[in-house]
Amino acid sequence: MIDPDLPLAATAFSGFKSVWDFFQKGGIFMIPLVITSIVGLMAVVFKFLTLSGERVVPAKLSRDVANFGSHVANDTTSNVVREFQEGKSSLARLGSVAVKHAGKPREQVTAAVEAAAREESVHLHSGIGVLDVVITIAPLLGLVGTASGLVVIFEGLGDSSDHQLISRGIAEALSTTIFGIAIAVPAVIAHSYFFRRIEKLTARLEGLMSDLAHTVAKPQA
Repeated sequence: MIDPDLPLAATAFSGFKSVWDFFQKGGIFMIPLVITSIVGLMAVVFKFLTLSGERVVPAKLSRDVANFGSHVANDTTSNVVREFQEGKSSLARLGSVAVKHAGKPREQVTAAVEAAAREESVHLHSGIGVLDVVITIAPLLGLVGTASGLVVIFEGLGDSSDHQLISRGIAEALSTTIFGIAIAVPAVIAHSYFFRRIEKLTARLEGLMSDLAHTVAKPQA
């Protein structure tokens, strides 16, 4: 009886062998390219985790901040303030700063929140620089690998007149460029997505903090 899993295993092995052959053809420059791809993937995963809603602007806390005036009127701010003090999100940390300066003139509260917001902005952008580096060096490493392969091929032109062999060698030399571009393209897409998400989250934080600063500030005479 033929094992039904054998064709699937054979296909998987054939696919793995094709990938292995592709990397072997690229030569030594495939090693830094693989490292670059791993670093880029780690940066993408890191940003997905750090830019999640619960880490920046939790839905429940944002509603509490938006309705902070009602909590003050009903004397039910204790739970919200406690969540601020826990500091599990960017909104909570900024809210903690605003509450800490409660009763001061609005200009002072706003200045304190803006100073803390600059620090939070640095945290939100952490990891983006890694994607910038990946986007820049991945295609360059690919081009260097291709150029190196072409130099070897052209040095051997005088020893061979087999055009098919030369064409195959050029195709193999181009594999590093293909891999470099394949790394850079997803990194560019992720970079653009994260920047737009940071802008959206920052705008949301600014709106909530503006309202909170107005609520906790000392009333103007």
